[in-house]
Amino acid sequence: MDLSVKYMGITLKNPVIVGANNLVSNVENLKRMEKAGASAIVYKSLFEEQLHMENLEYSNFIDEYVAQNSDETSPYPDLDVSGPKEYLFKLKKAKESLNIPLFASLNAVYDVSWVDYAKQIEAIGVDGIELNFYSVPKEMESAEVDFVNWQFDIVEKIKEAINIPIAVKLSSFYNNPLTVIKRMDGLGADAFVLFNRFFQPDIDLDKEEMVFPYNLSTAGDYGLALRFAGLLYNRVEANVCSSTGVFTGDDVAKMIMAGADCVQVVSVLYKEGIDQIAEILKELNSFMDKKGYKTLDDFRGKLSQARINDPFAYSRAQYLDFLMNSVYLKENS
Repeated sequence: MDLSVKYMGITLKNPVIVGANNLVSNVENLKRMEKAGASAIVYKSLFEEQLHMENLEYSNFIDEYVAQNSDETSPYPDLDVSGPKEYLFKLKKAKESLNIPLFASLNAVYDVSWVDYAKQIEAIGVDGIELNFYSVPKEMESAEVDFVNWQFDIVEKIKEAINIPIAVKLSSFYNNPLTVIKRMDGLGADAFVLFNRFFQPDIDLDKEEMVFPYNLSTAGDYGLALRFAGLLYNRVEANVCSSTGVFTGDDVAKMIMAGADCVQVVSVLYKEGIDQIAEILKELNSFMDKKGYKTLDDFRGKLSQARINDPFAYSRAQYLDFLMNSVYLKENS
């Protein structure tokens, strides 16, 4: 089977991309991912907020040291710990270790930082940058339109500043994600990764304190990504990459049939191991062989909103009629 796909102007050998995660920090893991069949890898995000927190922690440590040794000054007065040097060093090593495309991931805080870090990342030689627009609602007074306009501005500035392609990884926390995607598509975004999966807080009742468990997705969590892949097919110029809940080759086939160009996998690698990539590709090949498909284009978008007879399939949200259907109730009583 020909599993090749065009993503951000780059030909990938198949649609299975390893999404940004901590496993990629290890060079041996990167090589295993490539050997297992991954077509590309997204390196873990450079979070500017984290750099600032590390810098603050370092500054507090130095202040305490100086306070205890008043006759001395800082032992490391010129040490710059707030920049992305370490990240860029590791990113370069990762790029040099692979024969498949490597994309960087970026989440900055300030307008100038987004552009500056994007330029520095481009200089490393990566194949593209994924803008990780990681944000959740937290203030009742802030207007969504202001925040979204700020994101539009960031996309536009980065497209003007660098020459490599950019993908935008979005959350589903928008009043209308389709409107946001359409505008960013017009600004030149080369791809959209749908959707960002956030860490969700929990409460430890015994200790009565907040905890932050590592919330991995589970099989079947792909519903929202599938819905938007189906809605976006043939409606934007950019590629659509479905993320969250992709565990099997059948999951990949469903995303392609809905209209996605490719998928990203992460949670399955933590739960089943890196070698699961090979199994996913084997299952995808098996599906295509059974159906007589030779390429992904043979069935991409076959069940998208643009090509199915039911115009409401991707907009239907209520399930009352289904639950009250007498046939369903009789068969499941």
